[in-house]
Amino acid sequence: MQRFTIFGKESCGFCRRAKELCEIKGLEYRYVDIEKEGIGQADLEKTVGGPVTTVPQIFHGQSHIGGFDALERFLSEHAA
Repeated sequence: MQRFTIFGKESCGFCRRAKELCEIKGLEYRYVDIEKEGIGQADLEKTVGGPVTTVPQIFHGQSHIGGFDALERFLSEHAA
């Protein structure tokens, strides 16, 4: 399975849960703290390819999944 990339903020509970879910499932992921990295909303929207109002924004490889609920759905649909 390709690596997940989670764009989020440390103050976000759903961002923490997304990281924890990847750890529990033993999935390779990269966490990008958008505040520490200076990534603004416009930058994130360019990366996502559309409007962004919440974090986390999660990718599987180059494919945008969505937020935490979408990650849970994706993992349940792609369970080994």
